[in-house]
Order: sequence, then C-alpha cells, then structure tokens
Amino acid sequence: MKAKHIHLIGICGTAMASLAGMLQKRGCLISGSDAAAYPPMSDFLTSLRIPLSQPFSAENLKPAPDLVVVGNAISRGNVELEYVLDERIPFCSMPQILHAEFLRGKEVLVVAGTHGKTTTTSMLSWIFESAGLQPSFLIGGIAENFGSSFQLGEGKHFILEGDEYDTAFFDKGPKFLHYFPDSIILTSVEFDHADIYKDLDAVETAFKRLVNLVPRRGRIIGFDSGESLKRCLERAFCPVERYGASADAHWRVQNLQLAPTRTSWSIARDGKAWADFEFGLGGEYNVWNATAAAALAANCGISKEVIASALKTFKSVKRRLEVRAEVKGITIIEDFAHHPTAIAGTLTALRSRYPGARVWAILEPRSNTLRRKVLQSDLARSLALADEVIVANVFKSEAIPEAERLDLPTLAAEIQQHGRPARIVADADGIVKLAAPEMRAGDVVAILSNGGFGGIYEKLPQRLRSLSSAAPREASAKA
Repeated sequence: MKAKHIHLIGICGTAMASLAGMLQKRGCLISGSDAAAYPPMSDFLTSLRIPLSQPFSAENLKPAPDLVVVGNAISRGNVELEYVLDERIPFCSMPQILHAEFLRGKEVLVVAGTHGKTTTTSMLSWIFESAGLQPSFLIGGIAENFGSSFQLGEGKHFILEGDEYDTAFFDKGPKFLHYFPDSIILTSVEFDHADIYKDLDAVETAFKRLVNLVPRRGRIIGFDSGESLKRCLERAFCPVERYGASADAHWRVQNLQLAPTRTSWSIARDGKAWADFEFGLGGEYNVWNATAAAALAANCGISKEVIASALKTFKSVKRRLEVRAEVKGITIIEDFAHHPTAIAGTLTALRSRYPGARVWAILEPRSNTLRRKVLQSDLARSLALADEVIVANVFKSEAIPEAERLDLPTLAAEIQQHGRPARIVADADGIVKLAAPEMRAGDVVAILSNGGFGGIYEKLPQRLRSLSSAAPREASAKA
C-alpha cells in the first residue's frame, strides 16, 4: 500500500476519516472530498494534514489516484463517483479495504448494536490500552482518552465499532459482515436506519447474520433485555454471556448509584460478587456500556483491577453528553442524537447529572430514522422528558416522501399531550434568536443532532454572552 495515492469520497464520515488516518500511517498519500465538513472530524482531518476538497468535483480526481474508497453515503449521480466509473479508476468500499489491509491476522473484537457502540468501543479500547496490550482500534467518534478515532497498535487485538448500516452503493449489506469477528458485544437491537431497513425483522436478520459469523471458539457478550436481541442470539454457535440487571445475567449490575459528579456500581459474575466500579460519566446506559466492555475484557484475560482502574480514568467520546459551553450558569451540551431511545437515555442522564435543573431539548431531525414518522410517537415521548422542547425543520426534508416524513405539527401536539411545551422553529438562527433570551442560570440545554446543525453549537453561546454583556449596560443606562 505504501506510496499509493488513495482518494476517499465522503471523507468526513467518522469511519472514513479514521480510515484516511490509518492509510496515511501506512505510508499512503491521502486526499478526500465531501459536501460539507464540520467538527469534530473536520478538525481531526486538519490535525492529520489530510487535504479536504469541498464540494465534490471531478477535478478532485485529477490526476487519477491509484484507488478510490467510496463512502456509503455516496450514491449514483455524485459527480466524483460518475467520473470514477467513466474513467475506470479502481474503487472499493471502506469495509473492504479495512478488512484486506488491517484486520487480517488480528483477533477482531466487534462492538455492535443499535445504541452505545461508539462509547463501548472506546471503553473497551481504553481497557486494553491500560492493560498494556497495545490494541488497534477504529471508533465512530473521537475517543477523548486517545484524542483520536483510531490507533494502529502492536498488539494482536483489533477493536472495532460494527455498524449495521449498508456498505456502499454497490454493496447494500451491513458493514459489520465484512469484519469476521472473533468475539462480539451486542448492546441492543431496535428498529433503526429506516432508509435501508423495511422493518424490525429486517434489522434482526442483519444481526443474526453477524452472530452467525462468530466462531465456536469466540464469545458473545449480549445485553439481557429485549426480545429482538434474544432472537438474534438464539442460534449462536459460541458461548453467550448476558449482562444487565436481571437475576440470571452472567454479569449482573447491582448497587447502581447515579450522582451529579460520579457513577458507581457493582458487578456479580455468575451470581458471585466480582468487582466494584466507578467513573465520571452520567447515565444508566453508560453503566451498561461499561459492564459489557468489562465482561469481554475479562474474557480476554484482563484483571478486574486493571478494568476498574481503566474505567475510573475513562473520559468520554466527543459529541456524547459533551459540555460545549457554560455561560452565566447555563450549561450547553451536545449529544449525537439519532434515535428516540438514545434521546430518552440522554435526557434521563441529564436529570440525574443536573438535579433540579430546567432541561431544554433542542432537536434537529437529521438521521434517516428521525426524519421519518415511523417512530414519531416514540420521539414525542422521549422529548417530553425535557422541560422545554424546540424542534428544527427536518433536515433535507425534500428527500423524504411527504407520506413518510416526520410530521412536525403532529409531533409538537403529541409532546404537548405529554404535558410539555413544544415549538417548531425553522433553523439554528431562529432557535437562537427565540430561545436565548428565555434561558436563565441553572438551565441545561441539550442540543441533539448528528450533524452540524447550522453552527448552533457556537451561535447559542455567543448569543448568550452578548445578552449577558448587554444587560449591565442597559441597567447602568436606566440608573
């Protein structure tokens, strides 16, 4: 691979940006393009000094690279993809090159599931790193302990976030079927990715195929809740260990304490007291994530003492309950929201982390599931966990047939039926103009989106600062 020029179309995707960095480490000349770049991946690419071209253009492929990696968000009609096909430039998908160049010869540990993949993969990687095992990893986000979304270590393990989304325009199967795992964590199975999966049964089929890839010598660590997940595990050929709060869980969580600055819990292994854990993260779901990582790490020979120490020093992942600003007592938090269940987990976590606070939920319906009405009632129930709810217009709504599109007035009405005020405001600028004057010290503002959201992460703090600085001047003038 050395000295090859590889161009990535859609390089700002978390996995694609990580792959770009990995290929660069291997000595390749890397270039990439995307429609729009925003932090943290745009900053990440800049730190690696990987050139990023915007927008897409056939000129970005001149002179022709040796290989083009086509991101799964890229479809026919993209000017660069059309040029690649016309000029017969060699191309492949991200999972193809990942398996061929990085996974062969490694013991592959895959973290899969509808929720919690990124954080659990980050925790597992940090545990292995803390144990001195020098793992390689690829994560769909920036793990704060590493300051990176990837690492090419000298150890035998490759820890990988396994995405059930499709692979490429020419391969509509899930990415994770390319990874051939030795062991997996399965956190949850719910209906998601409504653009590519018809129903829950189709989602379950994808996860059943992943389970079917695990060899007999491998192991599956699976959450102990949910009929869908149970069905996916029924025909596993390897040992399956469940984690959760049920009495018959192999890894049972007990004595859970959710405090404003600290979370602690104990784990019983096969019915016997095993270890006590704590960390600075909030949210019950993060305890499940950590317990899954601890279980797989223990099965790989890592001591409970090392696991406990690693979890205690685990930071977080960018865009996961990330505090973006604190202005005059108002805390602004960014969270990568893609599904009603994840939103409910986030808002519940904020309730325990900031007891007594007025919680705002500001949502941009941007994921392919949230842009559709298929889980609209679930979304209303989740958002109603906040005290104040503002929802922006559906991102690129014209791409979703009207009959399938999230119905914003109905969503707002459903939230109000749950006893919470809800407003629909077109965009980030309108939201900032409307909401900033209403915010007060002690408020916690959760900005929920899996995209750039019109720069609201910067605009809202700026507006709050300008309002706070204007207030003393106005008071002085009146005096």
